[in-house]
Amino acid sequence: MDPDPLDAAMPARRSNWLRLQTQVQIRWIALAGQAAAVLVAQQALGIALPVGPIVMTIGSLTLVNLLLWFLWPATRRLTPREATITLLFDVLQLGALLSLTGGLNNPFALLLLAPVTIAATALPGRRAVIVGALGMAIVLALALVHLPLTTRSGRVLDLPPLFRFGFWVALSCGLVFLSLYARQVTTEANAMREALAATQLALAREQKLTDLGGVVAATAHELGTPLATIKLVSTELQRELAGRPDLAEDAALIAQQCDRCRDILRSMGRAGKEDRHTRRAPLETVVRDAAQPHLDRGRNVDFGHGSTTGDQPEIWRRPEIIHGLRNLVQNAVDFAAASVDVETGWDERTLWVRIEDDGPGFPPSVLARIGDPFVRSRRTPDPREGRDGYEGMGLGLFIAKALLERTGADLSFTNACPEGGAIARVAWRRADIEAGPEARSAALGENARLPG
Repeated sequence: MDPDPLDAAMPARRSNWLRLQTQVQIRWIALAGQAAAVLVAQQALGIALPVGPIVMTIGSLTLVNLLLWFLWPATRRLTPREATITLLFDVLQLGALLSLTGGLNNPFALLLLAPVTIAATALPGRRAVIVGALGMAIVLALALVHLPLTTRSGRVLDLPPLFRFGFWVALSCGLVFLSLYARQVTTEANAMREALAATQLALAREQKLTDLGGVVAATAHELGTPLATIKLVSTELQRELAGRPDLAEDAALIAQQCDRCRDILRSMGRAGKEDRHTRRAPLETVVRDAAQPHLDRGRNVDFGHGSTTGDQPEIWRRPEIIHGLRNLVQNAVDFAAASVDVETGWDERTLWVRIEDDGPGFPPSVLARIGDPFVRSRRTPDPREGRDGYEGMGLGLFIAKALLERTGADLSFTNACPEGGAIARVAWRRADIEAGPEARSAALGENARLPG
């Protein structure tokens, strides 16, 4: 079967949203409501209704529901095409039932909003427009063509033309407004959810990179002494091994050190160990490490100090800080014309990092929304152009803001005046990220195993 061109144009995040079980359960409720409304109208209110056509219309919905229930498993998620077909049927069935029961004179015409709104939230744009257009067409048809509501005595229950026209206008506007509103809210909610998922993936990636650096450092640190001992003893043996029984002790030492190397490698295991020497570093060192992947991308990145008070503080090398600052530097390098200035500063209470580029600056229209997902555009068609070895970082400012705020940071984004250029400033309370004097003076102890 050839792929549906509408399916090919559908965004990935709007695929297979609707569960068959949900659709079937909602239809059973709708069936019960339709049957109850017909019974009450005929028996309690004395309204004469064409029972045969109404039963056939309600029965068609019952038949479709039963077929879906028995042919497909309840856990099945409908494809966009299948969801579109089922919602189109719902609109047609409800429209046919309303046409038999007074058209827009029937207050239950308001229920046409339900399938159209569901389509707006769950279907890709073109399919949602198809369902919405059918809903609008049926509302217009109901205003023009319908069976009148009459009592058993023959009295016609009909709204004044002005009221009926007003109800048609209100229902049409409601279809458009509620569909657009529901779609916009759903789109923003899903964009935020996907952005948060991307943030978690980015943090996990940075944590793995940090762990890998700890493994490398721990390996070099722990194996340095035994390997040096082996080297020394092997050198001595090469010179003195000619029939000297006193060298047996040295030979035993070689074996002992080999065993020690084996035990160290075994203790590191797959997860490795965390080198506690790398857990903290001066503020400027952490900032340089964060910016390092972007230092060779054709822009001059200058590091400097702003206002400072006292000695440079040491901070914890948290993955959130490294990755958040890295994304801010990445954004500055992406838009800079020639250079990026990265300044660090501190006083008795706060630490801060200021990143400024000489590019066009933030567009005024999005400056107030900086940090929301999917609000910025790039000046090059390929957002990864020039990022050798550093791809797939997307949602840079949102990820940076989310990660840094987890560490207690306060972020602000402005434009430099009058020459232009974007400025990102990150500030922390020293108590939130500083490795205090007690941490700096405490014994490191043995390297700890990494979780995994």
